[in-house]
Amino acid sequence: MRNPTATQLTTFVCAAEVFSMIGLATFAALLPIFIDTWQLSKTDAGWINGIYFAGYLASVPVLVSLTDRMAPRKIYLFCMVLSALGSLGFATVTDGFWTAMIFRAISGIGLAGTYMPGLKLLTDLLERNEPGRDNSRAVAFYTSSFGVGTSISYFMAGELATIWSWQVAFGATVVGPIIAGLMILFLLPGEDTKPEQHPGTHLLDFRPVLRCKPAMAYVMAYTVHNFELFAYRSWVVTFLIYSAGTNPGQTLIISATAWAAVFNLFGLPASVLGNELSRRIGRHRAITIIMWASALMACVLGFSAELPFMVVVAMALIYGMLITGESSSVTAGVVGAAPTGYRGATMAVHSCIGFMGSFAGPLMFGVMLDLSASDGNGGTTTESWGWAFVFAGAVVALGPLFIYFLGRSQRE
Repeated sequence: MRNPTATQLTTFVCAAEVFSMIGLATFAALLPIFIDTWQLSKTDAGWINGIYFAGYLASVPVLVSLTDRMAPRKIYLFCMVLSALGSLGFATVTDGFWTAMIFRAISGIGLAGTYMPGLKLLTDLLERNEPGRDNSRAVAFYTSSFGVGTSISYFMAGELATIWSWQVAFGATVVGPIIAGLMILFLLPGEDTKPEQHPGTHLLDFRPVLRCKPAMAYVMAYTVHNFELFAYRSWVVTFLIYSAGTNPGQTLIISATAWAAVFNLFGLPASVLGNELSRRIGRHRAITIIMWASALMACVLGFSAELPFMVVVAMALIYGMLITGESSSVTAGVVGAAPTGYRGATMAVHSCIGFMGSFAGPLMFGVMLDLSASDGNGGTTTESWGWAFVFAGAVVALGPLFIYFLGRSQRE
């Protein structure tokens, strides 16, 4: 398309992101199957959940920094191919812990070259169309689209695995990156955006970003946000199955993966509304309110597993909305605070450090499940779920402190 409007650009890139994400939660959605089939401990399961984000953070410094020096679209399309290959390999080759680790890591590398480069592509195009405009709403919709894609991933995985097998569920996700790549290739303007200002440092010199305290405040807040978010997304299906089984005659009503899909869908309005709140009361204040509310809910949710199941569902839904409520505000903040000419590098640091939380969250949640269980078999008692969620809440509660102490030079 030659000259799409700002609304069309945002719609196209967000839709492509949704398609690209449909393989993200497949392993988490089918985690109970893999734990049983491969005889995994909760720590083993946490490793496979986390290695996806380890692959991401190992490659994101290079892939996202390159967007300051070359067209983001080229990186995006190449990594869509990697995402498709990761899903295909998992569906056809994986037979246990180690092969699962390999192909989930490949898929994580694919995410590294599509998520933040996609946002860079969108903001560059919007800036070219209308220099100086406030793009925070576009960023909010983009970050919210991550959750929509994750919802589809949960739902597809659960339904396809139930009808056919987990191999079919993984194989079907190959289609998503292919559609996303075609959308970016044919629906966006043919002329690629040019770097706003070439950096004066080499590719992996992040010192200008690391010295920018306002940007690093958001980076650290993003890290603890991701810790909590991906701990929740990786373990919520297993938690719901546990909760439904705590009372005689109680059922899930719909599948646990369908519930997880619903929870993630509500992340879109939560993120958008969180951004609107930040526009009204200030970004720092909004992030603080939402993160601390999320931490409080985490301290309650796990210990509430034996309540009537629909009460637990309602609490998990509210908790999921609180987790995503500040995500767009944090990301818009780091984009706005990036040093001139280093937007891609800033987003690389944001992603690399931030996704250390994505790697650590699922892993440490599984470790806490095992450590807090009296028999060492995590996830079989309400106490172990309670302390695991408390741990996630304690981590995210640090976010406002990073905002306060590092971001004080850019008060809003």
